[in-house]
Amino acid sequence: MDVNRLNLGLIGAGRIGRLHAEHLAFRLHDARVFMVADVNEIAARQCAEQFNIAQVAKDYRAILENREIDAVLICSGSGSHAQIIEESADAGKHIFCEKPIGVRLDEIDRALAVVERAKVKLQIGFNRRFDANFARVRRAVAQGEIGEPHLLHIISRDPSPPPIEYYQFSGGLFLDTTIHDFDMARFLIGSEVNEIYCAALTRLDATISPARELDTAITLLKFDNGVIGTIDNSRQAVYGYDQRVEVFGSAGAISTNNNFPNTAQLSTASNIQRDLPLNFFMERYVESYLIELQAFIDAVKNDEPTPVNGYDGRVPVVMALAAQKSYGENRPVRLSEFDVK
Repeated sequence: MDVNRLNLGLIGAGRIGRLHAEHLAFRLHDARVFMVADVNEIAARQCAEQFNIAQVAKDYRAILENREIDAVLICSGSGSHAQIIEESADAGKHIFCEKPIGVRLDEIDRALAVVERAKVKLQIGFNRRFDANFARVRRAVAQGEIGEPHLLHIISRDPSPPPIEYYQFSGGLFLDTTIHDFDMARFLIGSEVNEIYCAALTRLDATISPARELDTAITLLKFDNGVIGTIDNSRQAVYGYDQRVEVFGSAGAISTNNNFPNTAQLSTASNIQRDLPLNFFMERYVESYLIELQAFIDAVKNDEPTPVNGYDGRVPVVMALAAQKSYGENRPVRLSEFDVK
């Protein structure tokens, strides 16, 4: 056994779990998945076979009981995250957890208290912070390249709604999709949001979105530093995954476009065209998933703070709850109504 490599336990062998396992098997060299656990044991075994994982379990507690494992990657269903964080911290494991920490503030606060008491590291999987495009926007704002920021606009539209089964545990549009944009807003501007107003609709046909949940929204953000932000969400952009950002300031503006599978442009007498954007987050953000995982590994090995901590994971949930309340009551909602810590 290489004592310099971290042994990780992977909890959840679904789409994101398998992506992390692939990166650890073939692209990251100072950590490895030592055991994978999933309630679907067949999925866990398939993941282990494909990515050279030594041990398989159906119950994630086998990972927590294994003394050879240094840290866990929590990629299970959203509703299980807070409990597994608590148990992992009690077991002395460092923790990487996909968003959200939880869907209720009481369970989030309880989990974060256990993490603090156990003195283990916790990183939340807001991978978009590690995207090269958005990192460049953040640098421009932080270094004053656009002067004093005035306006933020985030466009975040999915190519198609999820399957009906997904809605049962997703938490809805704000906790599932917009939560990434809430984190991105704080990250890009470098200031906290104090008030949210949201207008939202169900626009998709019932044959496309049988759950009839909200699928289209505009969310207005007011920041402590005076910036005004908007987030534009849709569950269905027929042309592909639409991920754009603009920050406008006193000395200029910086914006990002979508990522495309190639840079080719076809020009004819009748039109100029190019291929559609990358289709969804697994293609668009693949490198950011790699970089965020390396950042977690480095934090554990070097005993440094994680770049996206528990507080960073809690605030976007508060923002999502505020957006839900704003929509339901048709009024601006201050985050202080939720006792933000």
